[in-house]
Amino acid sequence: MTPDEVLQGLDPQQREVASQPLGPMCVLAGAGTGKTRAITHRIAYGVHSGAYAAGRVLAVTFTARAAGEMRTRLRGLGLPTVQARTFHAAALRQLHYFWPQAIGGAAPEVLSHKAPAVAEAGGRLRLDLDRTALRDVASEIEWAKVSMLTPDTYRTEAARQGRSVADLDHTAMARMWEAYEEVKTARGVIDFEDVLLLTAGILTEREDIARTVRGQYRHFVVDEYQDVNAAQQTLLDVWVGERSDVCVVGDPAQTIYSFTGASPRHLLNFTARHPGAQTVHLVRNYRSTPQVVAVANAVLGVRADGPRLQAQRGDGPAVSVQQHPDDAAEASAIAASVKSLLAQGIPASQIAILYRVNAQSEAFEQALAEAGISYLVRGGERFFQRAEVRNAIVLLRSAARSDDGTVPLGKLVRDVITAAGWSPQRPAGGALLERWQSLEALASVADDLAADPQVRIGQLVAELDRRASEQHAPAVEGVTLASLHAAKGLEWDAVFLAGCSDGLLPLSHAEGAAAIEEERRLLYVGLTRARVHLTLTWAAARNPGGRATRSVSRFLRPAARLLDGGGIPAEAPPTRSRTRKVSGPVRCRGCGKDLHQAAERKIGRCADCPPTYDEQTFEALRSWRKAVATAQSVPAFVVFTDATLIAIAERAPGSETELAKVSGVGARKLAAYGPAVLGVLRGDAPEDMAELACATTKSD
Repeated sequence: MTPDEVLQGLDPQQREVASQPLGPMCVLAGAGTGKTRAITHRIAYGVHSGAYAAGRVLAVTFTARAAGEMRTRLRGLGLPTVQARTFHAAALRQLHYFWPQAIGGAAPEVLSHKAPAVAEAGGRLRLDLDRTALRDVASEIEWAKVSMLTPDTYRTEAARQGRSVADLDHTAMARMWEAYEEVKTARGVIDFEDVLLLTAGILTEREDIARTVRGQYRHFVVDEYQDVNAAQQTLLDVWVGERSDVCVVGDPAQTIYSFTGASPRHLLNFTARHPGAQTVHLVRNYRSTPQVVAVANAVLGVRADGPRLQAQRGDGPAVSVQQHPDDAAEASAIAASVKSLLAQGIPASQIAILYRVNAQSEAFEQALAEAGISYLVRGGERFFQRAEVRNAIVLLRSAARSDDGTVPLGKLVRDVITAAGWSPQRPAGGALLERWQSLEALASVADDLAADPQVRIGQLVAELDRRASEQHAPAVEGVTLASLHAAKGLEWDAVFLAGCSDGLLPLSHAEGAAAIEEERRLLYVGLTRARVHLTLTWAAARNPGGRATRSVSRFLRPAARLLDGGGIPAEAPPTRSRTRKVSGPVRCRGCGKDLHQAAERKIGRCADCPPTYDEQTFEALRSWRKAVATAQSVPAFVVFTDATLIAIAERAPGSETELAKVSGVGARKLAAYGPAVLGVLRGDAPEDMAELACATTKSD
């Protein structure tokens, strides 16, 4: 393949990425804009033009599936030897290779699951933790470790961010973490976070080993860079060293994993760390119709960190929004709509039902089963780890020895995997159907390969082994059920986005402007999974006959005029019982529209406009308020309401006179909390200022 052939078919921005393979580059790539195509062609152009050798490139991403897709595309561009791995896979490979040299002996085994070790740690501390608590503690340990904290620094940072885990205070959680590390040491194992931290540590401390790695890999490409956490960024820094041949690709609008320690600041600050780096924006959306793109753009709003998507496909049906009386009715209606799409010829594998939390899937599973529609729940057991798939591959491996080529490949494979549970008759449903679908997917791979008469079972097994190593699972025919987080990076012809009501989108326990904005981005990710058909649904009540207490998601208001059948108000209606009469209109300082709700008037900004305050300052104020409320045994809103706290953060008063001008800060609260609030705004520790406030209150 020639360099010119590599560039053929790329749009101007993709070509700009691909044709400049050397030097630092930041690619801000919107949803569906062909970022994987751009970066794989960049690597291909660099190799085929002689700018660098294939063996000197390391491409890293976040999931085995994404890494497998990248390797598949690179093979198609004539580059079967380019390394494309996840951060953990690349680090683990280096750790195993260099451990004998740096530490001595073989590298320790990696824990596959934290829960047993966490349970043992809890037992040592005489803590009785249920299954949910164990999971939450394990997740908190993961967050703390990738955030480069220690048990000592965790206490302060967790308090600053207002984190709360399994009813454990920050000191107890830190002690749990210490006990967990003691359990690992006793077992002689490490966890996945240790893989990153230990590899980075070895490369930092051993310059000779770092030189070896940097001699092997001289050019780096990082996909989904908005999801990088502190530990991964540290590892990338020691990989790259003083050089500048690194290309990062990401989309700040798809930052949805901050709860795991991911941060878009690495992407947004890339050019500051790499002076002279080129920035390229990919904005042409090739995935979705103009109708879908318009709604996604409206929901996301105008952003300073990236331009709006530009649809490249032809027109499609309008995006519809549907209200249902309860969750069961919503699920039944979606199942009926799915049946209609199937009747129109849309394959089940090209239809998805997406939702905010996994607990929502049960209603859809039941509705689809009652309608006789096959489905699969994404995020469960990996395809190649399923018992029936493993058994089938063992049977095929044995059958390869006796395959004389006389029986058509597809028929022979189905004969062999009958022993694993396949049958000519498709089961009606349940676990039998799920097992049958997995085996039928293997048979479909054989059908695809049978186009070449030279391919037999031996070649099929080799292909399945390759796919297993790359987590490239064959398509299983069935409607996909997935959470919005699990849907990231995927796409379907038709998407039903369920539960579009306040309390689910945004989730009710999402507190603070930063958390709310992440919920908005999560909805944006869900919207941009759809190619043609997009239906948004919500239920007014949870149970049949229940009180209709829900309202449509506030995130859909900016897109109200673009949605078919919704009746969504473009603005939040005035709340009579909470709206004060004022002498004149109060307008949003962001977009200029009139504000009706008291909370919006207080902060001077509508719910649709992004916040203008420093998030760290706001979180510090929230931590202070929580500490004061706990010490005084009162609800947090008694100290200050959320709206007042936001107003303080946005105005950042520097004196008691300025603080007194904030709505909600009366004379009494100014006297009780004024000095402490100003201290927090100056950067003093929230805990210290909470003690000051409590002391002031007692003296009064």
